[in-house]
Amino acid sequence: MTPRTRLSNLVRDYHLDDTVLPALTALVQALADEGAPTSVHRPTQVVDVHVADSLAALAVPGVRHARRVADLGAGAGLPGLVLAAAVPCTQFALVESNARKCDFIRQTVMTMALANVSVIHSRVEDWRDASGGHDFVCARAVAALPVLLEYAAPLLRIGGLLVAWKGEVGQPESVDAAAAASLLGCEAAGVLAVTPFAASDRRTLHLFRKVEETPPRYPRRAGMASKRPLAA
Repeated sequence: MTPRTRLSNLVRDYHLDDTVLPALTALVQALADEGAPTSVHRPTQVVDVHVADSLAALAVPGVRHARRVADLGAGAGLPGLVLAAAVPCTQFALVESNARKCDFIRQTVMTMALANVSVIHSRVEDWRDASGGHDFVCARAVAALPVLLEYAAPLLRIGGLLVAWKGEVGQPESVDAAAAASLLGCEAAGVLAVTPFAASDRRTLHLFRKVEETPPRYPRRAGMASKRPLAA
């Protein structure tokens, strides 16, 4: 199956408008370049490993109608660029600390002709958005759940959701995540098992809802969340 056919099938399967195809095609071409900040460059693999995997978030209730979404540790722009193409009425903030990756994302935003993406060059702990809380915070292949929760909770509005892309999560991480969520004003909101492509293995989306204000001492100063993760 060609990348173009696979993209068309994804657009159909997720009930998206065909007008998203040019943007997604441009993204695949950008990621296929050997200079792109990803280890996956073959177009057929890019479509599955990056595009299909990112689109899995559309299975989360409310994502298609979100007002504002933050993508933390955006890397090469995933999942944010894919979701921004799929949900053009939503504003996306892609937060990335690596300047070269930010340059790549900015160039790709222009190539994809996206008008709903802001690229934020910052460590997550240092970024504060004064315009209000986000409906969703996404994090794909960034860190353990307690770390992600400390990053995400201060950025969410009450009722907002963290959507964390994970593989299989062991019991110790789950227990620590529950403890971290309690400290940060969040609660577990479910786990979605997803199969974005045939060869994907044990892919899950872990959901946490913000139910009360996060104490102002979080997040701690840069590096502390990963060095000393919140735990049970």
